[in-house]
Amino acid sequence: MTTAKPPGPENKTEDFKAPVKKPNITVLDNLRKVDVRPERREAQQAKKRKLLGSLKAGRLKLRHLIIAGSFVLAVVVPAALASFYMFFIAADQYHSSAAFAVRSIDGKAGSDILGMFTQTTGGSTTGADSFVLLDYIESERMIEAVEKTVDLDAAFARHGADFYFSMTAGLPIEERLEYWKKMVHVDFDHTSSILNLTVKAFDPQSSQKIASLIIGESERLINDLSLKARNGVLKASQDEVALAEGRLSAARNALRNFRDVSQEADPVEAAKLAGQLVASLEQQLTQLHTDLMTARTRMAADSPRMRVLTTQIDSLEKQLAHEKQRFGSGTAGGTGGSDVANRIRQYEELETEREFAEKAYTGSLASLEKARIDANNQQRYLATFIQPTLSEKAQYPSRLMVSALVFLGCLFAWGVSVMGYYNIRDRN
Repeated sequence: MTTAKPPGPENKTEDFKAPVKKPNITVLDNLRKVDVRPERREAQQAKKRKLLGSLKAGRLKLRHLIIAGSFVLAVVVPAALASFYMFFIAADQYHSSAAFAVRSIDGKAGSDILGMFTQTTGGSTTGADSFVLLDYIESERMIEAVEKTVDLDAAFARHGADFYFSMTAGLPIEERLEYWKKMVHVDFDHTSSILNLTVKAFDPQSSQKIASLIIGESERLINDLSLKARNGVLKASQDEVALAEGRLSAARNALRNFRDVSQEADPVEAAKLAGQLVASLEQQLTQLHTDLMTARTRMAADSPRMRVLTTQIDSLEKQLAHEKQRFGSGTAGGTGGSDVANRIRQYEELETEREFAEKAYTGSLASLEKARIDANNQQRYLATFIQPTLSEKAQYPSRLMVSALVFLGCLFAWGVSVMGYYNIRDRN
């Protein structure tokens, strides 16, 4: 029979058993994912990157070649051709410059020569005339006027192989005008109203001669405009003078005819003399009546003295009645044409008309003189203070600037086209 042993340290050790660890499944999974051959993995990735890079490099190289070719065709070649033409083919052009202005003889203008050339156009017609002159210089009429002296076909004919800057002979007037505007330039300064003229030609003598002819034609135009304006201002005053002169002449003729018919220089003076005569007759008649009354107290009625006095009184009364009849009919509104009153009325009417016609004629003459002074003050002329110059060195065409502009223009157009291509490519 066995007996149970008391528990002791040995028994405790035997009874205690260590816990068994369970494997971690997450760590095992991660270990399975880890490539146990890193060198082989990196080699595969490098080979893949190399293949993709070679494919991309091939596509970029083709696109870049196309862009580079378009740059050569669209930018380099045109710029090179333009530069070659400008530096080796384009003919030299010489310019002639001149400066002039339209001015008026005005009392308000500056007192010195600088004030004459720098006066403003406010309140005058010189500014409008400057614009008229500007349009006239760049018109077909100017070409026709200059061509009467200078053969423009020969002056602007082709020099060498330069076909772009020359003018072909026999062109219609519209195309000749376009070429004229390229070779003749007028700049108008609004501040000083000065016109700066620049004429280009293939030799300096031709450019100077054409500039001189342009100034001569411009001066002729301004003189014609000034003369027309002056005649327009004076015409109204001259018409008034002619009308007043005709009226005065008619009044004088009427007065002379009246004097011829009435045989009196001045009916008023004649009436005064007639009045004095009537007064004298009345005085004599009064005296005779007094003598008759006195004689009746002393003499018989049939005495010679009484008969003489009676006869004298009758004669004076008849004469007095006749003289009074010359003054008028004695009734209101009498129609007698030979009496003094009617003659005085007619004379006063004619004299009034003559005086009024003389005053009107004097006033019209004063107005004409004033209009003539104003017209002379407003008369316009062409002030040329820089005569056409003779160039010694060709400054046109601007070879470097034209070549640079062609290059920049082609570069801009090419750049816009490339940017448009990339924009469309990115969208697609």
